[in-house]
Amino acid sequence: MGPHQKARKIRTRRAVSPVIATVILVAIAITIAVAVSYWMGDLAGQCTQFEKVEIQSATCSVNEGNWTIELKLKNTGTKESTLISLFINEEKVDVYDAADREYMFASVWATNMTQTETITCSDSICILVYIDPTRAGSTLTSGTMITMKIHSSSGVNYPKTIKLV
Repeated sequence: MGPHQKARKIRTRRAVSPVIATVILVAIAITIAVAVSYWMGDLAGQCTQFEKVEIQSATCSVNEGNWTIELKLKNTGTKESTLISLFINEEKVDVYDAADREYMFASVWATNMTQTETITCSDSICILVYIDPTRAGSTLTSGTMITMKIHSSSGVNYPKTIKLV
């Protein structure tokens, strides 16, 4: 093969057409964009999780002379919530021994809440609070409004005002 034939053969070779090159570049760009959007979506999902506990109901009843307050809570947030303490009128409520059937409290009031109460997403729990009127003194009587506040490990407070019956 002579030098002219080699030159002609090289000139007859064709490159990828501009249309096909454009299609390939667009396909690569779309693939990268989809991968980045999945990654960003996952990252944004992790950063935008939030805690939100709703007190769906709070009822007060009298049982053997003691007030029993039943709080029904639901986690409506996007992450697990851990409740660590309960307050009545800004005073901490003691965790009471569930084995104690006589409801003999160490203080004015007690709750069946454990040291920490964890609520997973969209789950509900019920917390009972017991108030002994003989130990509460004259500050709490029938018809008194009390403020209950549940405190979570992330520092969020969930208050509820309840009227004693």
